[in-house]
Amino acid sequence: MARRQHDFPVLRRRSSLITLVLYILALQAADSQRVKVEPEVSSYPGQDVTLRCSFSDPTGEVKKSQVTWIRETPDGKKVNIAVFNPQFGASYPEKSIDGRVAFRDPSLQDPSIVLQRITMGDEGNYICEYATYPSGNEEGMTRLFVLAKPSNNATVLLVRAGPDPVAVARCVSANGKPPSEITWVSVLPGNSTSSAVKNSDGTVTVTSEYRVTPSEAFNGKDLSCVIQHKTLSKPESFSLKASIEYPPRVMISGYDGNWFLGREGVELKCSAKANPPASSVVWTVLSGVLPPSVEVSGPVMKVMKVDTDLNTTFICEAKNSVGTGKLEQNILVRESPPQPQGSDPGMVAGAVIGCLLAALLIAGLVFCFLRRRKRDQGYHGGEQQGSYDPKTRVFGGGKNGGNNNGTVFTYREDSSEATTEHAAPPPTAQDILLSGEMDTLEKSKFDLEADEGYDRFDESFGESRPVLQLRPGAGEVEEAGYVDDDMESQRDGSIISRTAVYV
Repeated sequence: MARRQHDFPVLRRRSSLITLVLYILALQAADSQRVKVEPEVSSYPGQDVTLRCSFSDPTGEVKKSQVTWIRETPDGKKVNIAVFNPQFGASYPEKSIDGRVAFRDPSLQDPSIVLQRITMGDEGNYICEYATYPSGNEEGMTRLFVLAKPSNNATVLLVRAGPDPVAVARCVSANGKPPSEITWVSVLPGNSTSSAVKNSDGTVTVTSEYRVTPSEAFNGKDLSCVIQHKTLSKPESFSLKASIEYPPRVMISGYDGNWFLGREGVELKCSAKANPPASSVVWTVLSGVLPPSVEVSGPVMKVMKVDTDLNTTFICEAKNSVGTGKLEQNILVRESPPQPQGSDPGMVAGAVIGCLLAALLIAGLVFCFLRRRKRDQGYHGGEQQGSYDPKTRVFGGGKNGGNNNGTVFTYREDSSEATTEHAAPPPTAQDILLSGEMDTLEKSKFDLEADEGYDRFDESFGESRPVLQLRPGAGEVEEAGYVDDDMESQRDGSIISRTAVYV
């Protein structure tokens, strides 16, 4: 315990020493900050630059005896370039900048200097040093940057299409300080390479190239070089178009497939896509000699009048400094012009036949429908013979035939039961024809002159009676319950009764 008490005075002495050291360092830092300068100054070659310096002494207790400007060379040496002493005045000991450096207002209060006609070699550190009492020398340092605005340009490199990557454009930013930054903007699938060269005056030249695998498809595509530098208010951009050389690609136009004998005013035109442009275009034929009916004028071959000599193969050949391109065009001469669309006789005949068949089909369907309807409804006689419709049905004889002069079963709409009454003799074919309720087609089936005598009257009996008669057979009809229509159509177009009896 006593040992710890003896240690306290030692700790207090050490703490006092640390505090003293910190105080001295603070005073030195405060003293060093009394010389006021600009940390950095930029200028351009050929311009004048001012390096400012002053001493801050609010109390006025510090005695200043002299101010000296010192330049620190790149190799670390320090050289006095300007000195001001109130007793001896201003002096400039460094001969290398003699005449280019001077105090702006020689005094201890404002010892700022002016450097005239700045060069790249003037770049470096400049120290403003005050000789004071009792603090000693105090200083402040300014870094002078000499900027050089670069000279920028961009060019397109003419290359030929091939399998290996090559530079298609170059961008150069020359004699700049600090070095420029170059980037590329392009739709071409490539990459850039850059290099920098330091000049003797301290400036730097930057060169960048854009490299692609050149092909015909890349010719004329856009690409841009963008240069950024500290001296530029905004990036400088150069727009370029790639130039890829390739042999001619030949195209022939003018043949429409309708060259017929005697046609006039037709021509073939040969066009060649190439870089550089084609220097010559020549027309030839596969047989060796151009037909006399053609006239060639550069890339155009005019035909005065189509004849059989044109029934051949024409060849167009184009050349440039890279190579040659050619294309063939086969000509087929027709005897006569082709028929206009839609006026082919075969097509017209086919259309007419199709329409007729459609009309016949429709007419047949309508005829069958009407015939079926007539058959279902039956024939209507005069009022004297009574009506023959779905509401009034005449039932014929029994299954084995029978007398047709028997009972008639009539179904009446206003009666709840069927009634039995004695009917008048059934209508004959002549009665049906004379009734006026049949159309012409149906009457023709019962023509008394053309038919085979079904409705003729047999005079051998001495009386007029029909050959075709209806036999009712009422008892059998009641038992069978037969309610279908009695009349039936035949294949020859006639209509007969299912229960008809020939006598």
